[in-house]
Amino acid sequence: MEDWELDFEWVRVKHIVKDTMGSSILPDFQTVLFLIGVQELGLIQHEFTKEEKQDLMHIAVCKLLSYDEYYEFVGRDQDGWPHYKPIKDVPIEGADDQEQFLKQFVIRYFKELEVENGGFEKHSP
Repeated sequence: MEDWELDFEWVRVKHIVKDTMGSSILPDFQTVLFLIGVQELGLIQHEFTKEEKQDLMHIAVCKLLSYDEYYEFVGRDQDGWPHYKPIKDVPIEGADDQEQFLKQFVIRYFKELEVENGGFEKHSP
């Protein structure tokens, strides 16, 4: 994917999240990861601890990296939290490069959700 395509699709994902959540501002990368983690957890609760929020972002990263078999889903624990095991090292170093690398998988994730759900509806306040 060329840089301009990545930028375009990333902004599209941010708008999908903003509209779905009924927010007035575009989410940042961390927020998108958190929401993917919540989606993958499948348990809705109103508040998560700081540690749980970090765990949710980790779940999101593992899920995203499982697309190219960097991680493999191994199951859920007794509380329903998904667990993954690393399969191979991620070949990207540096926070900025890792974020760019992950954005490609976030875009894929949202495209799959869109197909699965038949599109995204705007949130009506």
